[in-house]
Amino acid sequence: MNSGINVNDPTVIAAFKSALLHQGIIALLIFGVLGLAWLTLRAWLPAAARPGEQGGPAAAAEPAWRQLLRIGFGLLWVLDGILQAQPKMAIGLPSQVIEPLATPSPRWVQHVVNWAGTNWSYHPMQAGASAVWIQIGTGVWMLAASRGSLSRLAGLASVGWGLVVWMFGEAFGSIFAPGLTWLFGAPGAVLIYCVAGALIALPERRWRNAWIGRSVLAGLGLFLVGMAVLQAWPGRGFWQGIAHGQPGTLAGMTHSMAQTPQPGFLAALIRAFTSFDEAHGFAVNLFVVVVLAAIGAIFISGRPRLVRPALIAFTVLCVADWVLVEDLGFLGGLGTDPNSMIPFALLAVGGYLALTPTPATAEEPASPGAAAAGWRDRLRPAGVRQSVATASFRSVVAVDALGLIILGAAPMAAAQANPNADPILAEAIAGSSAPLNFPAKGFQLTEQHGRPVTLASLRGKVVLLTFLDPVCTSDCPLIAQEFRAAGQLLGTDSRKVELVAVVANPVYHAMTYTQAFDRQENLNHVPDWLFLTGSVPQLQQVWKNYEIAAQILPGGSMIGHNDVAFVIDQAGHVRQELNTDPGPGTTATKSSFAVLLANAARQTLGSR
Repeated sequence: MNSGINVNDPTVIAAFKSALLHQGIIALLIFGVLGLAWLTLRAWLPAAARPGEQGGPAAAAEPAWRQLLRIGFGLLWVLDGILQAQPKMAIGLPSQVIEPLATPSPRWVQHVVNWAGTNWSYHPMQAGASAVWIQIGTGVWMLAASRGSLSRLAGLASVGWGLVVWMFGEAFGSIFAPGLTWLFGAPGAVLIYCVAGALIALPERRWRNAWIGRSVLAGLGLFLVGMAVLQAWPGRGFWQGIAHGQPGTLAGMTHSMAQTPQPGFLAALIRAFTSFDEAHGFAVNLFVVVVLAAIGAIFISGRPRLVRPALIAFTVLCVADWVLVEDLGFLGGLGTDPNSMIPFALLAVGGYLALTPTPATAEEPASPGAAAAGWRDRLRPAGVRQSVATASFRSVVAVDALGLIILGAAPMAAAQANPNADPILAEAIAGSSAPLNFPAKGFQLTEQHGRPVTLASLRGKVVLLTFLDPVCTSDCPLIAQEFRAAGQLLGTDSRKVELVAVVANPVYHAMTYTQAFDRQENLNHVPDWLFLTGSVPQLQQVWKNYEIAAQILPGGSMIGHNDVAFVIDQAGHVRQELNTDPGPGTTATKSSFAVLLANAARQTLGSR
């Protein structure tokens, strides 16, 4: 899944910022258009026709527990979206965040996560920018919609996107990996987002049942007791501050977190805790086990008098772990969220608030037939106008937020459906190409089947010209496959393009070597592929004309030469010179180079 490109590559960062800027402008247009439509319809609709402004029975207030979860997790989603916009995220997320999380997990987990990471690495700019707007849109939607179907749908959106992130971005919260522990964030922060979203999605008639609070606390309590058992299990390294001269499991984790770029005072605090755990590992783990088990047991009991002090203790424990072990979760330029402790604390407080049900207002339940008729009326043009005009400002913002999610999801879906990598990856490795226009130097060589070929004989076609060593085992096979893939990408335009390689080896230049290379790379049946050779003086003249430096490497077999491709138009003029050094040679970059070559050929075809 690694694209092999530096996370600080200026070309990639500039492209990522540009994608964010363009989508940000569209987001502002969405807000502006919907807001203007709302204000216009309100101005046209008589005040007497606005039922929301004519009084009537007041709706029951949103319960405190739901309001806390909705606002708290809405803010978390917005923060996650902002963190996703960090410049390093587009390239760094698959290789430096997702892949390390999946490495300790079983192979099937790695397979699932690597599939997602590879897809991301093919289109890092589109995927990165899309994730920003999906998460910000989900958060704004939850913050704006306080009740009604829009609010419940926001909860479902949180569940849906949360599950995607939990599976592919958090490797299932590492629950299948060895060393599972609550201290390090199990079972994954975003899974808590999903639980909160499911609670927010509950219908209003369920809001005021005391079973919500009891169920949330009991479920959380069972989880904490289970984590206490795992924390106490021998042989997992938590009882030792130092084992065999090396830091124990907890001390090793905090030591690595202290190396993350962060304010000095925070790093010093974590280092001090690491030293304390190394000296008193048994006591630290005993404290954690006892506290988790005790809090879990009290939560399971559901007794409010006991739950309150347990909740305070749990919140303090969460904050301490968040600072000392998770290191706030979002430092270093590649943190995607504040990790699991803040979500855990919010969920626990919400469960406690839900223990005390709030009174409900008496409402006449609507029959299914009346409800269906109401929806039919709303979908009629007059009903749509009435609904928009009478909508609250919060509802309009919620619909705008839904537009943000669609703004992110649409290009992400389109990118994932495209099997060809973004050419920006090749441009980041090869550098940009300035447009050229000068006559290409002619040549007279022999193709792999013995027929003579001159540059003049290729007039009328766009020529993609490169130089390959037929016995090379490193870059040349990769470049040849990029040319092969470029021909496939051109489709029907491939009839107007000639793929040409000239031998770049003064020792192994016979036709038998070009034919063997073609068979090895499955190029012998590729239409319009020419692998040209000739005598050494002929080849040297072509190398000189195109400034190819061929140097015999130690061992006397392979030749070191510059990796370059020339785009020659139908009239025989050089229009572009591309650096084709494949760099890391990953599947993403190979595909990206092929797209870059195909785009260059199409651009040249269209310029005539």
